[in-house]
Amino acid sequence: MPWKETCAVKERLQLVSLYETGKYTVTELAEHFEVSRKTAHKWLGRFADEGIAGLDERSRAPHRHPGATPAEVVLAVVRAKQAHPTWGPAKLTPCPEEAPEIARAWPAVSTRGRILGLHGLVARRKRRRRTSPWFQPFLGADHPNGVWCADFKGWIRTGDGTRCDPLTISDACTRMLLCCEILTKPDYAHVRPVFERVFREYGLPLAIRTDNGSPFASVGAGGLSSLSVWWVKLGIMPERIQPGHPEQNGRHERLHRTLKQEVMNPPAATPQTQQERCNSFLSAYNTVRPHEALGQVTPASLYVLSPRRYPERLGDIEYPPLTEVRRVRSNGQIKWRGGLVFVSEALVGELVGITEDKDGWLVAFGPIPLGLLYPHRSSLSPLPPTHPSHHHRRTVTDVFS
Repeated sequence: MPWKETCAVKERLQLVSLYETGKYTVTELAEHFEVSRKTAHKWLGRFADEGIAGLDERSRAPHRHPGATPAEVVLAVVRAKQAHPTWGPAKLTPCPEEAPEIARAWPAVSTRGRILGLHGLVARRKRRRRTSPWFQPFLGADHPNGVWCADFKGWIRTGDGTRCDPLTISDACTRMLLCCEILTKPDYAHVRPVFERVFREYGLPLAIRTDNGSPFASVGAGGLSSLSVWWVKLGIMPERIQPGHPEQNGRHERLHRTLKQEVMNPPAATPQTQQERCNSFLSAYNTVRPHEALGQVTPASLYVLSPRRYPERLGDIEYPPLTEVRRVRSNGQIKWRGGLVFVSEALVGELVGITEDKDGWLVAFGPIPLGLLYPHRSSLSPLPPTHPSHHHRRTVTDVFS
């Protein structure tokens, strides 16, 4: 036997029809349809006033919303988002021209987010699975100029077809953007002058964190490149993240996402115009845009210049007593025990220190271990995985003290 289908409206109409026959009382009908007498009287009254339409279900939403955000405040939130399209709800504040009562009634972050969502002004990002971070003894970014981050934001072509490589440098602690420079080539000859200008303006950090690409690093001994050799001579520790793990430099990567949204999508017509965009972005990022990780204050309000000033003259690295010192020849070799041993072309003209080690003779450039010397070998041997240099962080201060 098939199921007998019905609906609430049909049940109510049947209740009304039976009542109009005069054969049943309200009490009997309420008992039969398993509702209260009050409910039965309600449907009978609605049918008498509105006919069959009165038997339809009505919305239970309240007619008044005393806690709702005022319409003028909603519009002010929308205007703030339109003024700063790349800012999230936590950063939005009333525009300067808004009335004082708008600022006093400014809603919470969650309410701002709902308002933006209802007006289609936010896009939900796809959630990505991320790998666990790889831990290594990086310096802590707990004070200004302790650690700087540097990288290239993937190259673009401007409207005239010119390739542009934006170089960015930031302070990891305060998120201060120190440089956003458009370069025509991402090589040592173009990058070093930019760092010189930044060092003269802001001073020297203790460490600079980068990826493993050129010109920041190389596949040579100690991963040193001409640029990182210069940093070490300035007393700056080069820090390199693990290959394929940009999340280890996540603060700088997040900066790049904002940079792309603001000034690189789409690119400008010429490199000069693109640089003007970058200059405007740097100023707004440091002095106008509040940063959530900093308690909604700007990076410029927390950053201070480094007390370590850029030296105009740079001498050789000095090594502790009992360290044998060799100068790297023009072919990247050093003389050792009557023979020549290849070290690195990036260290041509520099002094390296050699100390006796339980595994052989350890060769280092300042705080950077390069490899081990063994008799009758014409090149350095890589450090074994169990060597203490893989597990103990030697700072510039440790080596030079």
